[in-house]
Amino acid sequence: MSRFDPRSHKTQLVFTALAASALTAAAITSYNSYSRQKKRDELNRQVLTSVAAYSSERDGSGDGYGNGEWDGTASSATYDEDLIREQLARNYAFFGEEGMKKIRGASVAVIGCGGVGSWAAVMLARSGVAKIRLVDFDYVTLSSLNRHAAAGLADVGTPKVRCLENALRKFSRWIEIDPRIELWKKEDGGALLEGVDWVIDAIDNISTKVDLLHYCHSNNIKVFSSMGAGAKSDPSRVQISDISYTVYDPLARSVRRRLRLLGVHFGIPVVYSTEAPGDVKLLPLPEEEFQKGDVKELGVLEDFRVRILPVLGSLPSIFGLHAATYVLCELAGKPISNPLPVKNRRKLYEKMNRDLQLREQRITGETINRLPIDDNDIFMIFEDVYRGRSILPPHDVPNKPALVRWDYTRPLSADNIVPMDQPDADKHIRRCHDLKERPEDVWGQEVRAVYERRMQEILKDKQWFMEMS
Repeated sequence: MSRFDPRSHKTQLVFTALAASALTAAAITSYNSYSRQKKRDELNRQVLTSVAAYSSERDGSGDGYGNGEWDGTASSATYDEDLIREQLARNYAFFGEEGMKKIRGASVAVIGCGGVGSWAAVMLARSGVAKIRLVDFDYVTLSSLNRHAAAGLADVGTPKVRCLENALRKFSRWIEIDPRIELWKKEDGGALLEGVDWVIDAIDNISTKVDLLHYCHSNNIKVFSSMGAGAKSDPSRVQISDISYTVYDPLARSVRRRLRLLGVHFGIPVVYSTEAPGDVKLLPLPEEEFQKGDVKELGVLEDFRVRILPVLGSLPSIFGLHAATYVLCELAGKPISNPLPVKNRRKLYEKMNRDLQLREQRITGETINRLPIDDNDIFMIFEDVYRGRSILPPHDVPNKPALVRWDYTRPLSADNIVPMDQPDADKHIRRCHDLKERPEDVWGQEVRAVYERRMQEILKDKQWFMEMS
C-alpha cells in the first residue's frame, strides 16, 4: 500500500480540481440566488404597477385597495396575466389548464351574502371565477361579525354586498363583481339570475328559498343550496347530498316537503348537517314584545324570523366552503364523483310500498295494481312527517318499519297512514280491522294526539300548496 504524500504532484492536482469544483458550485449557488431575487423584484414591480394602474382607474373615492365605490368593470386588462396565473398556481395544478379556463370564464350568482354566502363568494373569487353577482338586501350588524367572511367593525351599517365586494377586490382585481342590494323575489327574480352558470342559494327564509330553488329547477338553472347551519356544532356531520337524501335537518325537511308539493322531488345538491337538533332553540322575545300583538307581524319583512337562532360562527363558514367547492369542481368539469350520503334508503321505501300493497290486498281480498300513494309519498310520510320513527311511544326507530292504515273505516290515503314496527303493525291490523276496534282504544289517547298533530302538518302543507298554486 502506497503512502499518502501531500507534496506529490498528483496530490496537488487533486486539491486544485477540488478547489475549482467548490468555486464553481459557489458561483452557481450565488447566480441562482441572484436570479431568484431578480424575479422577486420584478414580480413586486409588476404588482405595484398593476395596483397603481387600478387605482388610477378609480374616481378617487377609494383607497386603492378595493375600499370605496367601484364602477363594476373588471381590471384584467391592466392586471398582468402572468400575475394572475401565479396567484392561481395551486388551482391550475389541481384543475389543469382546461379546468381553469372554464372556471375563469364562468359566472356565479350568490343569493344571500351572510355567514354562508360570504364564505362561498370569497372562495369563488380566490379561485378565479370571472364574474360574481352578489344579491342581498340586508346590512351588516354587530352580530354579523361572528360569522361573516369579510365584515369588520367599520362595515357595520353598510350593505352586505358592498362590504363583500370591497373585500373581494383586495385579492382578485381582475374579476367582475355585480353587487345587488335587493331581495330575491319570484315575481322578478329572473333578472337577477340572467346569464349565470351557477346559483348558490344561501337564503335563510324558507319561502324565498323554496321559490328560488323551484324557479331554478323549472328553468334549468344549476343551483346549489345551503340548508340550516344554525344551532349546529359538529363539523364532522356536515356533508353534501341531493335534497332527497337529507335527514335530521329541520330546514331541509321543510324545504324538501314544499318542493315535493311543487313537483320537485330530487335534482338539487345541498350542503346540510346530519347533526340531530339539540337543546339550542330560538332565543325568546321579551314579554313586552308579545303585548304588541302577533309576533309574526313584528318582522320588517313577511315570513322573516323575528327571534334569533343561535349560530356558532364556524359552521356557516364550513357550509359556504362546501358550496364553493362543489360549484368549482362542477365548473371545471371535475365533479365530486360520489358525495357520500348518510341516507340512501330508496329500496326501503320501495319495500314498504310493496308490503303495504300486499297488506291492503289481503284485507280487501282484491287485486290492487297500484296504491293511491307512491314511493315519494312513502318517503314524505315516513321521513318528513314521522321523522323515521314509530307513531307508538317511545317512538323508536323501527327494526322492521311498516306502514298501516290508521283508521280502517276510511280509505287509504297519505293522511290515513302511520308507521310502526312490524309486530305492532300486525297487532294494529288484527285489533282495528279484524275486531273493528278504534285505534285510540288500542293504543291510547296519547297516540291519537300524535296522529292528529302529524295530520295537521300534512294538511298545512296541502294548504300551503293550494295557496302557492
